[in-house]
Amino acid sequence: MRKYAIIGVGHVGATVAYTLVCQGIADELTLIDKNEKKARAEQLDLQDSQARLDSHTTIRINDYSQLADTDILFVTSGNIHALDHASGNRWAEFEYTREIVQDIAPKIKASGFNGVLIDVMNPCDCITYYLQQATGLPENRVLGTGTFLDTARMQKVVSENFNVDAKNVTGYTLGEHGESQFVAWSTVSVNGLPIEQLAEEQNLDLEDLETQARGGGWAVHSGKGYTSYAIATCAVKLSRAVLDDANLACPCSCYSDKYNTYVGHPAIIGKDGIVEALRLPITDAEEQKLAQSAGFIREKFETLPAVKQEV
Repeated sequence: MRKYAIIGVGHVGATVAYTLVCQGIADELTLIDKNEKKARAEQLDLQDSQARLDSHTTIRINDYSQLADTDILFVTSGNIHALDHASGNRWAEFEYTREIVQDIAPKIKASGFNGVLIDVMNPCDCITYYLQQATGLPENRVLGTGTFLDTARMQKVVSENFNVDAKNVTGYTLGEHGESQFVAWSTVSVNGLPIEQLAEEQNLDLEDLETQARGGGWAVHSGKGYTSYAIATCAVKLSRAVLDDANLACPCSCYSDKYNTYVGHPAIIGKDGIVEALRLPITDAEEQKLAQSAGFIREKFETLPAVKQEV
């Protein structure tokens, strides 16, 4: 039995739920949201679809006790409207998501949850670290989507400029899921060929490509007021890597001993969550960018208060 739960069934949470049910990934699914009417509506809508699906998912709502034997818990809560006038600043949600952690973390801990927690809330790296500390879960069992999505956006932009399929672009966007992120161009290849060499041959400006990739999420947000499909796809992909024990090498937000914080960098994902955090042979300039980004995340994390636990 593959048992999932989602805290927060807004645009992203509902898309994750729809994906899990329609693709037959979840045998059991618990939806948790402060807006019980919304949670109930999503439950009913998904239940109505099941007579036309080849699989069945048992769907419950607002029951933290179900987390005791849940395999994967997504946390997708937030206040998307905080970003409406944020000019590209994901930290606009910080005052809301830190309060959400203070509310839900004691409930998660009290439930006895011991699966893998995947955080999608923004600012992703700082809040993922806050969730890990507040729930007391081992560092390997708490990860965030981090730069998994930013890397996909980089792959898309590069693929369009080189006229190749995005899956044939490899490499990493590292650091914060935010403005201090950067593309580690030394890791990027197109059809197996180093991009720096190809860009020089084709007179392409890598800084311009990076700007396009960094602005990808805001291009979506400005058009429909939120993002949902790509981030939900990334979250589900990470969960499948856990439940399939896939040992998938991919970027995500995970704890770095070197920087003493959660930050976006490659890791191996398997049945216990983070199997191993990888250290890439990147350039000195890229190392400096990663250190600066991690330092920024850590600085913000240190402003957070301790979370009171339920008695």
